[in-house]
Amino acid sequence: MIIHEEDKGFGFLLSDAARLLRKLIDRRLQPFGLTRAQWAVLAALANRDGLSQSELADEIEIEKSTAGRLIDHVQARGWIERRPIPKDRRIWGVYLTADARPLIENVMRIVLETRAEMLSGLTPEQQVQIVETLRLVKSNLSASIDAPHGG
Repeated sequence: MIIHEEDKGFGFLLSDAARLLRKLIDRRLQPFGLTRAQWAVLAALANRDGLSQSELADEIEIEKSTAGRLIDHVQARGWIERRPIPKDRRIWGVYLTADARPLIENVMRIVLETRAEMLSGLTPEQQVQIVETLRLVKSNLSASIDAPHGG
Protein backbone atom coordinates (compact mmCIF):
# COMPACT_ATOMS: atom_id res chain seq x y z
CA MET A 1 0.00 0.00 0.00
CA ILE A 2 1.29 3.46 -0.89
CA ILE A 3 1.35 5.92 1.98
CA HIS A 4 -0.44 9.13 1.13
CA GLU A 5 0.90 12.46 2.33
CA GLU A 6 -1.96 12.85 4.82
CA ASP A 7 -1.21 9.39 6.30
CA LYS A 8 2.43 10.08 7.08
CA GLY A 9 2.90 9.98 10.82
CA PHE A 10 5.33 11.31 13.38
CA GLY A 11 8.21 8.94 12.51
CA PHE A 12 8.08 9.76 8.83
CA LEU A 13 7.86 13.50 9.42
CA LEU A 14 10.70 13.36 11.95
CA SER A 15 12.87 11.41 9.53
CA ASP A 16 12.01 13.67 6.62
CA ALA A 17 12.71 16.85 8.62
CA ALA A 18 16.06 15.41 9.77
CA ARG A 19 16.96 14.49 6.18
CA LEU A 20 16.16 18.01 4.96
CA LEU A 21 18.14 19.57 7.82
CA ARG A 22 21.15 17.36 7.03
CA LYS A 23 20.91 18.31 3.35
CA LEU A 24 20.76 22.03 4.16
CA ILE A 25 23.63 21.88 6.67
CA ASP A 26 25.74 19.88 4.20
CA ARG A 27 25.14 22.52 1.54
CA ARG A 28 26.05 25.34 3.90
CA LEU A 29 29.21 23.63 5.23
CA GLN A 30 30.49 22.77 1.76
CA PRO A 31 32.23 26.14 1.16
CA PHE A 32 34.33 25.47 4.28
CA GLY A 33 35.39 22.04 3.03
CA LEU A 34 33.69 20.60 6.08
CA THR A 35 31.32 17.66 6.50
CA ARG A 36 28.64 17.32 9.18
CA ALA A 37 30.65 14.56 10.84
CA GLN A 38 33.77 16.73 10.93
CA TRP A 39 31.71 19.57 12.33
CA ALA A 40 30.42 17.25 15.07
CA VAL A 41 34.04 16.61 16.13
CA LEU A 42 34.91 20.31 16.16
CA ALA A 43 31.71 21.26 18.02
CA ALA A 44 32.29 18.59 20.67
CA LEU A 45 35.86 19.79 21.21
CA ALA A 46 34.73 23.41 21.31
CA ASN A 47 32.64 22.38 24.31
CA ARG A 48 35.22 20.05 25.92
CA ASP A 49 38.69 20.35 24.43
CA GLY A 50 41.05 17.48 25.22
CA LEU A 51 38.62 14.57 25.03
CA SER A 52 40.12 11.16 24.35
CA GLN A 53 39.17 9.40 21.12
CA SER A 54 36.86 7.11 23.11
CA GLU A 55 35.19 10.01 24.91
CA LEU A 56 34.78 11.86 21.62
CA ALA A 57 33.15 8.81 20.02
CA ASP A 58 30.70 8.61 22.94
CA GLU A 59 30.04 12.34 22.79
CA ILE A 60 29.08 12.34 19.11
CA GLU A 61 27.49 8.88 19.32
CA ILE A 62 29.61 7.00 16.79
CA GLU A 63 31.71 3.83 16.92
CA LYS A 64 35.24 4.21 18.25
CA SER A 65 36.81 2.94 15.01
CA THR A 66 34.74 5.45 13.00
CA ALA A 67 35.86 8.19 15.39
CA GLY A 68 39.50 7.26 14.79
CA ARG A 69 39.17 7.63 11.01
CA LEU A 70 37.19 10.84 11.40
CA ILE A 71 39.79 12.30 13.76
CA ASP A 72 42.50 11.39 11.24
CA HIS A 73 40.68 13.36 8.51
CA VAL A 74 40.08 16.40 10.71
CA GLN A 75 43.68 16.31 11.92
CA ALA A 76 44.91 16.18 8.29
CA ARG A 77 42.99 19.44 7.70
CA GLY A 78 44.96 21.05 10.55
CA TRP A 79 41.91 21.68 12.73
CA ILE A 80 42.81 19.34 15.60
CA GLU A 81 45.85 17.69 17.10
CA ARG A 82 46.44 14.68 19.31
CA ARG A 83 48.51 15.11 22.45
CA PRO A 84 49.50 12.53 25.06
CA ILE A 85 47.56 12.69 28.30
CA PRO A 86 50.17 13.05 31.07
CA LYS A 87 48.36 10.74 33.53
CA ASP A 88 48.08 7.90 31.01
CA ARG A 89 50.54 7.77 28.10
CA ARG A 90 48.39 5.13 26.33
CA ILE A 91 45.59 7.64 25.77
CA TRP A 92 45.79 10.68 23.54
CA GLY A 93 43.71 13.79 24.02
CA VAL A 94 42.23 15.52 21.00
CA TYR A 95 42.59 19.31 20.97
CA LEU A 96 41.50 22.11 18.67
CA THR A 97 44.22 24.04 16.89
CA ALA A 98 44.34 27.80 16.52
CA ASP A 99 43.29 27.34 12.86
CA ALA A 100 40.01 25.76 13.98
CA ARG A 101 38.85 28.68 16.14
CA PRO A 102 37.78 31.10 13.34
CA LEU A 103 36.23 28.19 11.43
CA ILE A 104 34.15 27.23 14.47
CA GLU A 105 32.93 30.81 14.88
CA ASN A 106 31.86 31.02 11.22
CA VAL A 107 30.19 27.62 11.19
CA MET A 108 28.45 28.25 14.51
CA ARG A 109 26.91 31.39 13.04
CA ILE A 110 25.63 29.36 10.08
CA VAL A 111 24.27 26.62 12.34
CA LEU A 112 22.42 29.16 14.49
CA GLU A 113 20.99 30.90 11.42
CA THR A 114 19.85 27.53 10.06
CA ARG A 115 18.25 26.67 13.39
CA ALA A 116 16.39 29.98 13.38
CA GLU A 117 15.11 29.24 9.86
CA MET A 118 14.06 25.76 10.89
CA LEU A 119 12.11 27.03 13.88
CA SER A 120 10.64 30.15 12.30
CA GLY A 121 6.93 30.47 12.92
CA LEU A 122 7.16 28.66 16.27
CA THR A 123 6.70 30.62 19.47
CA PRO A 124 9.48 30.38 22.08
CA GLU A 125 7.18 28.13 24.11
CA GLN A 126 6.60 25.84 21.13
CA GLN A 127 10.35 25.68 20.53
CA VAL A 128 10.94 24.59 24.13
CA GLN A 129 8.13 22.04 23.88
CA ILE A 130 9.41 20.51 20.65
CA VAL A 131 12.92 20.16 22.10
CA GLU A 132 11.55 18.52 25.25
CA THR A 133 9.39 16.20 23.15
CA LEU A 134 12.28 15.18 20.92
CA ARG A 135 14.51 14.54 23.96
CA LEU A 136 11.85 12.20 25.33
CA VAL A 137 11.46 10.46 21.95
CA LYS A 138 15.26 10.02 21.74
CA SER A 139 15.38 8.69 25.29
CA ASN A 140 12.57 6.22 24.58
CA LEU A 141 14.30 4.95 21.45
CA SER A 142 17.67 4.66 23.22
CA ALA A 143 16.06 2.69 26.05
CA SER A 144 14.40 0.36 23.53
CA ILE A 145 17.70 -0.26 21.73
CA ASP A 146 19.44 -0.95 25.05
CA ALA A 147 16.68 -3.30 26.24
CA PRO A 148 17.35 -7.04 25.78
CA HIS A 149 14.62 -7.34 23.17
CA GLY A 150 15.44 -4.04 21.39
CA GLY A 151 18.51 -4.90 19.34
